[in-house]
Amino acid sequence: MADQPKHNAPHGMEPYDLGKNSDLGALSAEQQERLNKFKVQTRMANEKYLRDHPEVECLLAGFLGDVLKKRPDNIREFAADYFTEPGLPDKVQTQMEERQAKIKQNRILQKI
Repeated sequence: MADQPKHNAPHGMEPYDLGKNSDLGALSAEQQERLNKFKVQTRMANEKYLRDHPEVECLLAGFLGDVLKKRPDNIREFAADYFTEPGLPDKVQTQMEERQAKIKQNRILQKI
């Protein structure tokens, strides 16, 4: 197994393809640093987007929940049917309202 990189890799992104000694392989140290910064910025932007759009979490949680309950043989067909179902926006809206109610209830319980 290769040694750990000799740079500050973002958490969870450490196992790079390493060359010899402290050589990081195909990228120079400057390129590797720029890549690491890009990855961190991308993660932060993705996390911000998901925080700003909680409906994405509801949409994916609903889909995964249905997949695990129904265990379809043809997952691609199931996904196509799920995401094109006319009632999906209403279903997501209901899940969003339930989520907001739970958040509100948790805040109330924390104050007690």
